[in-house]
Amino acid sequence: MTITAETAAARAVGTAMIRLEGREKVTGAARYAGEVPFPGLAHGWLVLSSVARGRIRSMDTADVVKMPGVLEVFHHGNALPIEAGFVIPLLGTPPDSLVALFQHDRIPWAGWPVALVVAETSEQAREAAEALVVHYETEPYDIELSGERPDAVALDSQVTGPAVTRKGDLEAELAASSFVVDAEYTTPQEHHNPMEPHAAVARWHEGVLEVVDANQGSAYIAQLLAQLFSLDPATVRVRAEHVGGGFGGKGQIGVHQVAAVMAATVLRRPVRVVLTRRQMFSVTGYRSATVQRIRLGADADGRLRALSHRSLAMTSTTYDFAEPTTAVARVMYDAAAHHTSNEIVRLDVPTPSFMRSPGETPGAFALESALDELAEKSGIDPIELRVRNEPERGPVSGLPFSSRNVLACFREGARRFGWSDRDPRPGIRRDGRWLIGTGTAAATHLVMSVPSTAAVTAEADGTFTVRIAASDIGTGARTVLTMIAADALDVVPDRVRIHIGDSSLPPAVIALGSTGTRSWGWAVKAAIAELRTMLTPPTAIPPEGITARSDTTAAVVGLLQNAPKERHTYGAHFAEAAVDTTTGEVRVRRMLGVFAAGPIVNPLTARSQLIGGMIWGISMALHEEAHLDQRTGGLVGADFANYHIAAHADVPAIEADWVDDPDPDDPVGIKGIGELGNVGPAAAIANAVWHATGVRHRHLPIRPDRVLSTRGDAAPGKATR
Repeated sequence: MTITAETAAARAVGTAMIRLEGREKVTGAARYAGEVPFPGLAHGWLVLSSVARGRIRSMDTADVVKMPGVLEVFHHGNALPIEAGFVIPLLGTPPDSLVALFQHDRIPWAGWPVALVVAETSEQAREAAEALVVHYETEPYDIELSGERPDAVALDSQVTGPAVTRKGDLEAELAASSFVVDAEYTTPQEHHNPMEPHAAVARWHEGVLEVVDANQGSAYIAQLLAQLFSLDPATVRVRAEHVGGGFGGKGQIGVHQVAAVMAATVLRRPVRVVLTRRQMFSVTGYRSATVQRIRLGADADGRLRALSHRSLAMTSTTYDFAEPTTAVARVMYDAAAHHTSNEIVRLDVPTPSFMRSPGETPGAFALESALDELAEKSGIDPIELRVRNEPERGPVSGLPFSSRNVLACFREGARRFGWSDRDPRPGIRRDGRWLIGTGTAAATHLVMSVPSTAAVTAEADGTFTVRIAASDIGTGARTVLTMIAADALDVVPDRVRIHIGDSSLPPAVIALGSTGTRSWGWAVKAAIAELRTMLTPPTAIPPEGITARSDTTAAVVGLLQNAPKERHTYGAHFAEAAVDTTTGEVRVRRMLGVFAAGPIVNPLTARSQLIGGMIWGISMALHEEAHLDQRTGGLVGADFANYHIAAHADVPAIEADWVDDPDPDDPVGIKGIGELGNVGPAAAIANAVWHATGVRHRHLPIRPDRVLSTRGDAAPGKATR
């Protein structure tokens, strides 16, 4: 057999291709973790603490275990031992002690898991869980985040880099500046809320622990489960064929997986644990609230002399998660004095986690809002201000950019949006009772490659099978990997079969940080290159096929060591907002995003990803915020009745497109786009609201009561010229 190009028209990459599993999903044939049937299945229901800090004095389990269908109540008095002292290589830290389930009687936050009730049916488990009485000793708690916290600490991270970067004399450059912006911006707690709740089924079968799960990396979760329960990794298999959204929240090991494995191990029967929407607010992570101070100083021409971005974010007392909020400032703009700092405040709150474009999303809101304020003060058009401050090299790293086409995004976006017709004066345009304004903001996201492996088999029937432990969390990964493989093989996609979402497959990086398509695609293409060598000269294919394998570790390390560059995707957001001066309501009327993200593999799913991120920007700007109750220490209204998200009626006409973004020195030729659309739209909307009303809103979300406030969020910067 030999691999030959079928026709030039057979090229798949760059064409719109519907999802391979699309019909299964829309007809209900696709099975998710909470739906896969098993004989003898039992159901677990978690019980969460009702106090914010303290310890468990006692638990009234005797009557609960006698209730109909109840099989067991797991708690700190009878739980299996869990080993959580290891370091996770991907993060460089031990796991959050949250997953050391039921190992002690301490309560570090409201919503901490204290028990798991297992019963024959989900209804019986829930009834028994709600009947369980837990007695606590309470202690004072601290849940308050502010910019004045003296206990804020800066911690370096293997994932996000140094906590603090500094060059130049900040105070001297600010003093010499013609225009200064000094303002505080805040973003609230925000929660992932994927459509599919977190769920896991665990069972022991023929000496193997099998877990059907909703996660972002089956091989990764299998490895962590083996370590937590001191098991031979070869005896653990995790599958996640279909995942109904993750956004980072399903990227780490969670209490539902640990609880299901613990119960299945003790009871020796399959056990399913599905989290409720309310429980997800406490135990699956969230985007930390932030308090950010931006200080900008520019000369008379608008060129930055000083840039300072300090961010404080909340974390729990059980795990130091640092939201890398200043990531955008470290890439987008340079200055003679350039200072950034990511700091955390340890509070009696649940542990935050990675949430779609962690760091970049809240950081872009603050920085791009501050740039707009500087444009106002200097009398320079917001786009022209960015043109004048386009850096030649990485502001912090000093490395050259692999490609940087952000200005092309602004030029194309301005042309299509009609920016040249914009009157820069605020509060001028009106449509009846609505004030109309337009705003813009930049977007960027880091491009990373992570070592992965893959196997590709040439089958005797002329087809090819790709195996890789990738994960499709709703992004269309299964489809784009098929397209990449088809082009590398010079065949049509119908001749490629792909297997993903199973830890028994060749291990690969999890779906996180927009690394998936780039890293998995690299591994798949490398395996195909090896397969081509094995099939040259033409070779007869035996019944079992001929398989080639790849491991990109050496190539990834070589790229980082031999060709270090600033590798990013970019974009420009444009928004038009209408503000009702009577009710304070804000409506986004239209949005446009133009992006530079390398070659686009599948325009159909790529556009969907970008538009989805922009919609989330609307939600962030106008709706989303989780409130902590100072009286209880817990969340107020942890449900969709109280945690507001953008609904269909809130979403206007949205366009997403891209410009050519060649990067000839990139050996992969693919950049990730899963998070780029989410970076910057909230700032564009906030800037549009200022243009409509003349009032700055530095604290999200922009609620009607804030719009109607005579003071609003329009407090001037602390130092202006």
